[in-house]
Amino acid sequence: MDRPQLLMKVVEWLRAGYPNGVPQGDYIPLVALLRRQLSDDELDQVTSDLIDDSLRHLEPISKIDAGVKITKVTDELPHAVDIARVRQLLVVAGWPFDDEPLADTITPNASPEPLEDGEGPGESGDGH
Repeated sequence: MDRPQLLMKVVEWLRAGYPNGVPQGDYIPLVALLRRQLSDDELDQVTSDLIDDSLRHLEPISKIDAGVKITKVTDELPHAVDIARVRQLLVVAGWPFDDEPLADTITPNASPEPLEDGEGPGESGDGH
């Protein structure tokens, strides 16, 4: 669906829901409902760029990679729905997708080494 058709559908939807016009208090919730999402062309561009990058670096594509690429294409922060659409397209095409790219760098329940008695951040053990 091209943009003029999409815009007409949105206007028709608004007119059907608000035949007497949109009350001022409903503007912000309506804008939230009408948030932007990746177009099919943008989705194709993002996935194509991610595949090219993956081939160059020989690494699986991650949620972080997808989010960064979406931001570059749209100049907006990515939404979870858009990342899910990118993921689905890549998985269907057989590309590995890393859902938890930082999982191997974080040790669960890790705690810092205990400080020696009398030692705190920025302090030495000799009390000075």
